[in-house]
Amino acid sequence: MHASASTGAGRPWTVPSRRRHWAGKKTGPNPTDRAKRGTKRSVLTEAAGIPIGLAVDGANRVDFQLARETLESIPIERPVPRKWRPQGLCLDKAFDCAEIDALVVEFGFTGHIARRGKRAQATVKRKARQKARRWVVERTHSWMNRFRRILIRWEKRPDTYIAMLHLAFALITCKAGYLLR
Repeated sequence: MHASASTGAGRPWTVPSRRRHWAGKKTGPNPTDRAKRGTKRSVLTEAAGIPIGLAVDGANRVDFQLARETLESIPIERPVPRKWRPQGLCLDKAFDCAEIDALVVEFGFTGHIARRGKRAQATVKRKARQKARRWVVERTHSWMNRFRRILIRWEKRPDTYIAMLHLAFALITCKAGYLLR
């Protein structure tokens, strides 16, 4: 048998395909992982880490490009922000751009965006008894990664993957609600 023998599909089995026919949408090459296909999840959480917004796209998307889709995906009606009770939006340095600043104003949030070139100590002055607002989303991502079906994306279709994410969010919300009592 020769090295270029056919497998019956009319294509030699030794020829690498450019893209697998079963690879789902909302995946893309991850720029930090030798261009392996992957998924980027953009999650919006409330102060306790309960997820309230979600956007999914390929891993090759820049973080700030998913910000509008994430904010628009909030399924509940937001209370109107007031002067005495503002609603903060904490973002990291990847969101330091003019588009995000305009988006924060459009949605009525008080932006807490880490700026590039500035030290964290100078930008955030925390009071002694206040909790730090950082790492709430990272903790939620850690909770999501405990679900193996989400950590390793087995679903080919984006709607079934998003459904699995919503199921994980429901379980996280129930567990967090139980812990917060």
